[in-house]
Amino acid sequence: MSEEQILEAFGRKLNSLRIERKLSQEKIAELAQLDRTYISSVERGRRNISLLNIYKLATALDVSPDSLLANLGDYNE
Repeated sequence: MSEEQILEAFGRKLNSLRIERKLSQEKIAELAQLDRTYISSVERGRRNISLLNIYKLATALDVSPDSLLANLGDYNE
């Protein structure tokens, strides 16, 4: 996968997990101490997310950080 495809797949996975847990972008941003517009950009594959922010989002979603990166190929369109 290209860098762009990886970022887009990560964003789709994040979006899927967030919706699965019935969290709005505002709520997950609050839980992860990030800005809602940042969450939106990550979900659209427009931001190269840092390891620290992956950890914050994993904590907010109650999943392990590595689970956010696992099987990204399944989210590649």
